[in-house]
This record gives sequence, structure tokens and C-alpha cells, in this order.
Amino acid sequence: MGEEELALQCKQANNRARKQLYEQYGGLLMAICLRYTGDKEAAEDVLHDGFIRIFQSIGRFSYQGEGSLRAWLSRVMVNEALGYLRKKNLQIQQEVLMDDIPDTLEADDGDMNEIPRSVLMKMIAELPDGYRTVFNLYVFEEKSHKEIAALLGITEHTSSSQFYRAKTLLIKKINEYRKKL
Repeated sequence: MGEEELALQCKQANNRARKQLYEQYGGLLMAICLRYTGDKEAAEDVLHDGFIRIFQSIGRFSYQGEGSLRAWLSRVMVNEALGYLRKKNLQIQQEVLMDDIPDTLEADDGDMNEIPRSVLMKMIAELPDGYRTVFNLYVFEEKSHKEIAALLGITEHTSSSQFYRAKTLLIKKINEYRKKL
């Protein structure tokens, strides 16, 4: 069943189509939840709540061509994850002692392909909540700092500062990982 037909069947509350939607997109959406929460149990909760929201609001989905269902599902799940972070009162604040962050970015002289994707995603998951949230929105969702600021209720400067610090911590983790190789 193609995307358009799958969405149509889900709109009609067809349980087989709902199951197929879950099986087809559950892994992708779980990865999104993990990126934002950094915790497997929390990600599972967000995924569950996200699917409830998806099935409640699928009637508003408008098929725009191949890939539009996936994009819509991803957007719903990102919003659900952000809502979870807000509910948990995880403020987008500076959460790492400034002593832990160098004044300048360390040189990143290696090939990123040498680091397994799972290791890189684990490094991202280990970032402090605020840094991880801004990093995910900027890198994976391709939001501008202005859009991130509006989404999270912070200033553009705070968003760019959080992103810089996230990137700095990631480079530090990557360099430490490379030294272990």
C-alpha cells in the first residue's frame, strides 16, 4: 500500500492500515524521539503519545506527493518530543559548567565516516537537554535560529549559543573517541 492509500485508510480508522503505518514508520519515529529525549524509556513514552496524536489528527493530513506522509509524521513526532521536554520542565538553559567548554572549537581533522552512526547518535543523546534540543532542531530539522527561538521560547542568541556549545561538546567527544581507536 502506497503512502497516499495508507493515509486514506488511516483516516477511515482502518486498523490494518494503522498497524502498517506503525510498522512502516515506527523505527524512524522512535529514532526521532530518542534524538530529542536522550532516554529510551522517555522516547517510548513520546512515541506512544505521538502515535495517539497522529491517529487523532490524520484527518488533517493532506497528501502532497511521495514523502509527504513521512515528513508529516516526523513533524508531528518532533512536536510531541518538544512538548514532552516542555512538560518535564527541561528549560533550554546553560547546563554545563563553562569550564567544560573550551573557548575555541578544537580542530576536527578526521573523517566523520570512521565513526559509526550509532556511536555518533549516542554522543548526541548524551548532550545536555537544551543543547541536544537546539542541535537536533538545527541539524536534523533544518530550522533557523529564529525558528528555534520561536519554538522554544528563547532568544535567537540563546539558540545560536546553545548550538555552538553543543557542537563544541560533540567535537570534544569525537576527538576523545578517535584517541581511543
